[in-house]
Amino acid sequence: MNLKQYLKKMQQLVDENLEKYLPPADELPSSIHASMRYSVFAGGKRVRPILLLSACEAVGGDMVAALPAACAMEMIHTYSLIHDDLPAMDNDDFRRGNPTNHKVFGEATAILAGDALLTEAFILLSNPEWTAGISPEILVRVIHEIALCSGSRGMIGGQVVDMESEGKKEIDLATVQYIHTHKTGALIRASVKTGALLGGAGEADLSAMIRYGEAVGLAFQIADDILDIEGTTEQIGKDAGSDQARGKATYPAVMGLAESKRRASELVENAIDALSGFGEKADPLRAIASYIVQRKS
Repeated sequence: MNLKQYLKKMQQLVDENLEKYLPPADELPSSIHASMRYSVFAGGKRVRPILLLSACEAVGGDMVAALPAACAMEMIHTYSLIHDDLPAMDNDDFRRGNPTNHKVFGEATAILAGDALLTEAFILLSNPEWTAGISPEILVRVIHEIALCSGSRGMIGGQVVDMESEGKKEIDLATVQYIHTHKTGALIRASVKTGALLGGAGEADLSAMIRYGEAVGLAFQIADDILDIEGTTEQIGKDAGSDQARGKATYPAVMGLAESKRRASELVENAIDALSGFGEKADPLRAIASYIVQRKS
């Protein structure tokens, strides 16, 4: 399959629906809505919503019904990036090649824009107009999964341990594993699981999709760790080498660069193996798994 063409088509689909679901920039208070939209439309790859939609199709579902959840996932991801860039956290000046939200709108508005995007995600997930075709039982499971993976047992938990580990000389692999599987892996796993749930997956297929999501989620963050060392600022859209400069707990810092690359490739193989029971409808997921460790941005 032509992955580049597929990703472009899916990005456009997600962006068209984000445009529809987000409050207009001129709706009062316009400052917060402009701030929210600034970061959402700052050029993201839409990996999480695309994984969600691809998982839905892989199990035989209709991705149209999954679009609200896909867009909600991107809103949550974007909120996490806005907050991650704040001076109190990573203090980054650039994201995706553009000035970070707080550099454009100020810290207070950036904090509130993140809060608003998180809230907007659950407004969307619980809006009867957009979720009428989803059974109440599945919708509750989806909302619970996304909330669980966004909170202190998921993404936020990973962010906390990441901050607490910064600059420490003795960080073990178990700590790095916790950070990666929670800060990054949790939302990716939730995206795949949510897509499968919305596609009507049975328990066996759901279990396989969860295994795929766990492997891909960890591989994605290891690849990010490697890119911070080998990529350029222009390629990755933020300061290259920032993880090393801050003393971040990363796979290369603990295992070395060569072993990190080997582990990322092993995880991709595990992800693809998890899809062995699926037909060609799962080809996008297979291709995305390989792309995750080959990408340069």
